Amino acid sequence: MDLLAQLGTGFAVALAPENLFYCFIGVFVGTLVGVLPGIGPIAAMSLLLPATFAIPPTGAVIMLAGIYYGSMYGGSTTSILVRIPGEAASVVTCLDGHEMAKQGRAGPALVIAALGSFFAGTVALVGLILFAPLLVRAGLAFGPAEYCALMLLGLCLIAYLSQASVLKSLIMAGVGLMLGLVGIDSINAMPRLTFDRLELLDGVGLVPVVMGLFGVAEILKNLEHGTGRSVIAAGVGKLWLTAKDWAESKWAVVRGTAIGFVLGILPGGGAVISSFVSYAVEKRISETPERFGKGAIEGVAGPEAANNAAAGSAFIPLMTLGIPPNAVLALLLGALIIHNVPIGPTMISQRPDLFWGVVASMYIGNVMLLVLNLPLIGLWVRCLSIPYGILFPLILLLCCIGVYSTSGQIFDIFVMIAFGVVGWLIARWGFEPAPLVLGFVLGPLLENNLRKALILSRGSWMTFIERPISAVFVIASAVILATALIPWINAKRREMAAAEEG
Repeated sequence: MDLLAQLGTGFAVALAPENLFYCFIGVFVGTLVGVLPGIGPIAAMSLLLPATFAIPPTGAVIMLAGIYYGSMYGGSTTSILVRIPGEAASVVTCLDGHEMAKQGRAGPALVIAALGSFFAGTVALVGLILFAPLLVRAGLAFGPAEYCALMLLGLCLIAYLSQASVLKSLIMAGVGLMLGLVGIDSINAMPRLTFDRLELLDGVGLVPVVMGLFGVAEILKNLEHGTGRSVIAAGVGKLWLTAKDWAESKWAVVRGTAIGFVLGILPGGGAVISSFVSYAVEKRISETPERFGKGAIEGVAGPEAANNAAAGSAFIPLMTLGIPPNAVLALLLGALIIHNVPIGPTMISQRPDLFWGVVASMYIGNVMLLVLNLPLIGLWVRCLSIPYGILFPLILLLCCIGVYSTSGQIFDIFVMIAFGVVGWLIARWGFEPAPLVLGFVLGPLLENNLRKALILSRGSWMTFIERPISAVFVIASAVILATALIPWINAKRREMAAAEEG
């Protein structure tokens, strides 16, 4: 009964007119971000982050969360119609969704994407309601040593599950950790790595870093590949599913939801990996795997359900333990810190209105998204016809306005541009920016808890082994790194042996 009462309180908060407005703005912008290639949820959230400083924390988090899970819905539209993933998690949808569109079956592809997304989002929300209080009770047993070990585990999982090589992911996470050290030391109040620049005393800003790595860098990458697009508008057809379509896709939606929910909780798992795993599972268990890549509706239903379930379940570790499982929620964690919201297990007890209000708003947002995505297909198709040569200067202008309005310093615009160039270069060299952002956000928290743990243990590193919970996390981190690095080392040895024999 307590759970129902708390959920009722959450709906009372979420249904307040101002919060309904923020929820609508979030899911609408998220859908638009998903539809328009080259923007992404991180860039959109970074743009709107300065605007949230003047509104209550609950409304701010509701809006930013809406952008995140809304972008998962919208990304399928551009993948199906133009074979350009508007959001990274919709890459797999291109394979069969666009083939269905070329066959004149874009309507069923868009419908199953929307319905599968709604079902997965709803299931993920139920999981959040059921599992969050349990995780909170476990989280109350956490001290500095446990938090430090948990963040270490998160960084190791990020490196292990990243699409880039393990070594490159670890390098990016290390760079992020180093960037997090810039500024005033939180323990002894001494400046570090500031190079006598007053602008760096407060550290490197989160907004210019993510705007550069994901906004400016995406613009540079898109301009490399040209700006031409061909929209299949004539093939959208009827927006309904036949009995055969439903029979072929319903279990794919269920399996994709289960896969996405589990992988979304893991740090580094996220929507992208969930969609790939779902597609691989559907192709593996199918009696006719040769249909995949040629317009199989299961190839749309499974991945779309998986990425939306992962988007919902990713809020579980963020809202209960204060651990962001991916780069987007790392930015949302930064927003919570900016608004002085308590992070970790105490959030539910200290700010129940915010926690349960955000949970309830996610269900309301899913209903809004279902209404937005089907009737507005024509509008999204028109949006896709905007030439990128017109779109990218507008995106760049909004990036500059968003960064400058955060701090009022021109220096941050230069930081954004610098990280934009860095993001473009590291992408060319096969690195991923996501581990850098997560390392950057988790770095100060990791250092703070590490030093607190050592102070409490009088400098003894054995505190991480003597405490059972932290010992489990440390051992798990070591096992994950070993299983990731040993195959990589063996492969390098074979390459060197082959080169010597040659």
